[in-house]
Amino acid sequence: MSLLGQERREHILQTLLRDGKVKVLPMADELGVSSETVRRDLDALELEGHLQRVYGGAVRASYENGEPTFVQRTQLFVDAKKKIGERAAQLIEDGDTIALDVGTTMMELAKAIQGKRNLTILTNSLPIASYLCEALNSNRFTGKVFLLGGQLNPEQQSLTGPLCEQLMEQFYLNKAFLSIGGISLTGGVTDYDLNETYMTKKFAKSAREVIVLADQSKIGVQAFVHLMPLDQIDVIVSDQPYPKEWKETIEQKDIYWLTSE
Repeated sequence: MSLLGQERREHILQTLLRDGKVKVLPMADELGVSSETVRRDLDALELEGHLQRVYGGAVRASYENGEPTFVQRTQLFVDAKKKIGERAAQLIEDGDTIALDVGTTMMELAKAIQGKRNLTILTNSLPIASYLCEALNSNRFTGKVFLLGGQLNPEQQSLTGPLCEQLMEQFYLNKAFLSIGGISLTGGVTDYDLNETYMTKKFAKSAREVIVLADQSKIGVQAFVHLMPLDQIDVIVSDQPYPKEWKETIEQKDIYWLTSE
């Protein structure tokens, strides 16, 4: 396997997510590079906060709040998130009123909104609102964008709190696109930040259709805060099919699972 630097580091992170640890020598053999190259990759990923170096390799980083910052997450599963965003954008129709939750996958969805007419988009994400403003000015789509105000969360670059929640109660949505921390058969839909989940729940409650975006790192994961049971989801957009053992549950709860491939 011969990969460029960014591809190598993403492969390392995927292995770390799957196995919980990475060993330098086996990873060097797997990637077809020197052990020093792997060590440099691990050092770079540690500086970005993605992992913790230990003797002979690395383990998952321990985040105080359970989740990397928005900036850190922009480096994770980049290709998968882009494909998920593009697939989810195909669900948006002219005239829709939609909500875009916070998160890096949601940013990819925002980038993929092209050629739609008369949209109304609500978000509590600062970077997404900024991008949509530029997209409107460039006529990539037409419509209106509402940035819901509240308390600033600098790490996640979002707005939350009672004011934000009260503003959201004034609206009804066709579709709510939600970013999550994890989804599992036992825990349902979960996330890491309590304040963020309040807004996510408001989006879901106001929408006719709830659409969850979940890359491979979220499948089978149970995060800290419960968001909603699986039967409140209408669509899941992921970069991989659902696990075989999920088949009965997905069919029973009438969840439409879309893959981005």
